[in-house]
Amino acid sequence: MTKTALDTRISRKFRALSEAGELGLVAYVTAGDPTLDATEKIVLAAAAAGADVIELGVPFSDPVADGPTIQRASERALAAGTTLEGVLGVVKRIRAKSDVPIVLFSYFNPMLQMGLAKFARAAAEAGADGVLATDLTPEEAGEYRNALAANGLDAIFLVAPTTSDARLGAVAEASSGFLYLISRNGITGAQDALPVDLPALVRRVRKATKLPLAVGFGISQPTHVTVLGGLVDAAVVGSALVAEIEKAGSADAAANAVAAKIASLKGAASKGVSKRSFDAP
Repeated sequence: MTKTALDTRISRKFRALSEAGELGLVAYVTAGDPTLDATEKIVLAAAAAGADVIELGVPFSDPVADGPTIQRASERALAAGTTLEGVLGVVKRIRAKSDVPIVLFSYFNPMLQMGLAKFARAAAEAGADGVLATDLTPEEAGEYRNALAANGLDAIFLVAPTTSDARLGAVAEASSGFLYLISRNGITGAQDALPVDLPALVRRVRKATKLPLAVGFGISQPTHVTVLGGLVDAAVVGSALVAEIEKAGSADAAANAVAAKIASLKGAASKGVSKRSFDAP
């Protein structure tokens, strides 16, 4: 398919971050954990504390890419009755109060069950800006990409340390908004240190695309963010935030804890990120 140029909140945010020489912070939370009302409070608090992009996870019964922390969050959200329709509803409520870019982070099955055209239309109408299907490859994503592009939504794909040089270009070509770089092989989860070979991996990916790069899987500490400031365009923080939600005793406590974590991570973001011009999606 022909790549469609999109001008979304996501691409505009990354351009603004680049102009400011600032590392972006992408914050992941599982929608519906512990409730959808709580998710609305948590997301708004995260955005107010400095999160540049929100990844809103759609809970799924078999989250094979996720570690124990996010698996438990999906279980709690599903037990609370969270559905894809409910997640889109909370996106709409957030959008009425905030302009923060929102990426729906989902496995493919819930979207397929809704119907790709219906899902893309509903996501756009709710105010989402992009979608990342964790278990969908670009080679199998033609109908999905067409549906998203027709509704002005970025299609974000993952690349990993195991992605070959030959395939990197194809994945980048299928992507818009930003490219999500998995820092290490394995599942999600907070880590003490970043992989020592991450700089080499970033250099390899940079050769294949000028899209913004966001690194995730294992990012949890201010020191991680400081290191990433000289390497990539955004850090993705997930399990560390979900763990704060799990420990909290109420929605307000969860929102406050997430906001405090975001503030500490954003404060560590390097101000020396060199300005870059990104490919039009």
